[in-house]
This record gives sequence, C-alpha cells and structure tokens, in this order.
Amino acid sequence: MSARFLVIEGLDGAGTTTQVRRLVDVLRQRGQDAAMAFEPSDGPIGRLVRSVLRREGDGPSTESLPWLFAADRRDHLAREIEPALARGRTIVCDRYIASSLAYQSLDASMDLVWTLNRSFRVPDLTVWVRAPVDTCLARIGRRGANPELFEQREVLEAVDKAYTIAMARLSRHGHRIVEVDGSAPEAEVTAAVLAAIDA
Repeated sequence: MSARFLVIEGLDGAGTTTQVRRLVDVLRQRGQDAAMAFEPSDGPIGRLVRSVLRREGDGPSTESLPWLFAADRRDHLAREIEPALARGRTIVCDRYIASSLAYQSLDASMDLVWTLNRSFRVPDLTVWVRAPVDTCLARIGRRGANPELFEQREVLEAVDKAYTIAMARLSRHGHRIVEVDGSAPEAEVTAAVLAAIDA
C-alpha cells in the first residue's frame, strides 16, 4: 500500500494522541511502514510553541501562536513529513491545519489563520475524534498534570464550536474529513478510525 498522510484531530482530552499511537501499532501489525508525528513538533519552533502553551517563562505572547504554529508546520513538513512520505512511509499526525483553525481563531480571525496555512499539503484523510467537552475535561483531570493554556471549559467550548466551522471550511477546500465518536471506549474509537481509513 502506498504511503499516506493521515491526521487525527480533536479537542484536548478527546484522545487524539492515544488514537495516533494505537493506529500506528495496528498499521505496523498489518505490515505497513507507519510512524507517528505530532504538532507542535519536536523541532526548534515546536519547542517554542510548547513553552507558550505551558506558560513557561517570558516567551512569546499567545497572540503570536498563529504564526508560530504555521512556521512550525512548514518546518515539520520539510524536515520530517515530506521526506518520510517520499520514502513510502505512512505518517499519522496528531493535529494539523484544523487545530490551527479551531484554536488560533480564538486570538486571530479564522481568515488570517487560513491564509497562513492554506498552502500546506492536504492530508489523504483527516479523522475528527469528536468528544463532548465534559468528557474531555474529565480525561484531562485524570492526567494529574497542570492544565495547559487551552485546557479550560470556556476555552474548549469555544474551540469545539470553531472546529465545526474549521472542518466545513477544509471540506470546501478538498480535505477529506470523517467524524468519529470520541466518547466511546478506546478500542471502539480505534475500530471506527480504522474503518474510515480502510474506506
């Protein structure tokens, strides 16, 4: 099977990271060369983004995030994703353009965020793991870590609404998007994601 660029999207606490890991495991069991990718990336710009999300020190302002995420995405594509796809490896990425449209549109217009991201590679498939805000907050609480910048009820509620608008915009621009129920047990979500990919 040829290399594919797959993206898993959803709110903080929706289980995107868990599903990325589970999906890569299944694809490898099927004999495919598959690898995980995450945004923000582990590159120099991605590390800067993470410091802002964790509210560490006196780094850049939150208002700079739309540009920082776009710069990190460009770097991530050039350094890791595009070369891996060229070698025939399937990449499963935890977050991509839809996250920027949903999250960064809280601090900037969605039109601006779209302008910063519209030229980037279109995924072969984006799976939207959609879970209620209450479910996401409960999962975040069970982690026991200090909440990051966006991990608050009023913020997640706003992002959830923005995701609906973002996914509609991406669909209009040729992105293939499938929504799955992220409130189901992990294994059921994985089965739904695999069904979407296999289809």
